[in-house]
Amino acid sequence: MSNVIRLNVPSQRQSKRDRRAALIASFAQHRRFGDDVFWLKENAELLNILECTGQTLDEDALAPHQGFYAQVEKRMGFFPQYYRFLLSICLDLEDLGLTGTKGEALAAWIDRQGLAEAELSDLQRAEARRLLARRGVTALEWDTSLTDRLHRFVNRSETFAMPNKKAAYELTHIVFYLSEYGRRDPQLDQAAVTSLEYAGILAYLDQNADLLAEICVALRYAGKTPSQIWEDWLERETHRFTVSTGPQVSPQDDYHDYFVCNWLMSVSDRDSFTKPAEFDKMSFARAAPYAAPLRDMSETMFKLEDQRSDDWQVMRPHVENALSEIGHDILTEAQMSSDKFESFFAGFARTSMQGGVLL
Repeated sequence: MSNVIRLNVPSQRQSKRDRRAALIASFAQHRRFGDDVFWLKENAELLNILECTGQTLDEDALAPHQGFYAQVEKRMGFFPQYYRFLLSICLDLEDLGLTGTKGEALAAWIDRQGLAEAELSDLQRAEARRLLARRGVTALEWDTSLTDRLHRFVNRSETFAMPNKKAAYELTHIVFYLSEYGRRDPQLDQAAVTSLEYAGILAYLDQNADLLAEICVALRYAGKTPSQIWEDWLERETHRFTVSTGPQVSPQDDYHDYFVCNWLMSVSDRDSFTKPAEFDKMSFARAAPYAAPLRDMSETMFKLEDQRSDDWQVMRPHVENALSEIGHDILTEAQMSSDKFESFFAGFARTSMQGGVLL
């Protein structure tokens, strides 16, 4: 039995190139396997972040995906339900530097098969449209109001003043697709920027680094500068991740938080993916967050019933008295992080719904 403890001390000898190559190899070959939808999801996310942040990789770094690329047509033919994952990985590999031009043929085949026509949600249609356009294919031409519907969703700011993680993630992804991941102006109205601010306040109150990092990336893609309080906190959280290596580590981990926090680091011109990486199975753990005040705030407001107000200055003593010292500090920082806090709170209070739902 060994009592040696392995510490994840940053290595000054491992180059940025080697860290990127090891990260790609770990996700391509060691955590999961190619016919697992979670393999598709993880690798699509990593390659997308590397591609949209302008990384330059050589053939050796992308070599772990040669087997996937060689058989991508077969996978597409048998797993057309995963066409967005498969096409995304193929396109990113080519754009990152892997030799080949299969993406154009795959995009044309997907269009002929009408796979985007089977999408039920506007979000998935927007993703499909963006992916196919990367190889010059114009999809869903009949749906002329898709962009208008996306803007209508993101412009409804009151949606994002209440805890709703699904809606908040859809908000960020709509901005990603409309901006082509930072390549063009998504032409957001001020209402949509307010939606991102409200969602960011909630994410900070919940200490949700994963969601807040996406919101900050979306704000930057919209040409806005996110709160320094948010980004400084996310930078600290990024450095607090630990990376474990070996056959015993679990892929049920915080890899997505790790990805998007480092994505933000790159987008905001900070050092990204600085943790040492191994050509082996790796697992990523976020440091335990401080006790977030969001739940206590919600419970306090709910219990006030008809006595609750949408005026933050009136409700402030009630809310603050219900929080721990750490929760109070986080709330104070949230107030300082955005000049929209009071209008956010007016929606968070839900006073327009007092008295219950009339049936």
